[in-house]
Amino acid sequence: MTELQEMTKALISFRDERDWKQFHNSKDLAIAINSEASELLDLFLWKEKEDFDLDKLKEELADIFAFCLLLAEKHNLNVRDIVLDKIKLNGEKYPVDKSKGTAKKYTDL
Repeated sequence: MTELQEMTKALISFRDERDWKQFHNSKDLAIAINSEASELLDLFLWKEKEDFDLDKLKEELADIFAFCLLLAEKHNLNVRDIVLDKIKLNGEKYPVDKSKGTAKKYTDL
């Protein structure tokens, strides 16, 4: 069992013990990801770039990852595959010779 499978299994067990699957439709999982991402952003609001609480950072990242894993599991998506596929696609959109050292969007390269 991979680490991702182990984490997903633990999340599903936690969810199912509480009968929360009924609330985990795609829309609500996507909203939960966005809500947790907003909480992550809040850690940095009105602060210097690296002035944040590391424990809170870990908590918010864990929440985001958890909802992402649950959404992927709901649709039988292999997280490893979809991330590697996206890296490949981004490599095509952002070739090194055009994108190295710049934050421009691929349409502006």
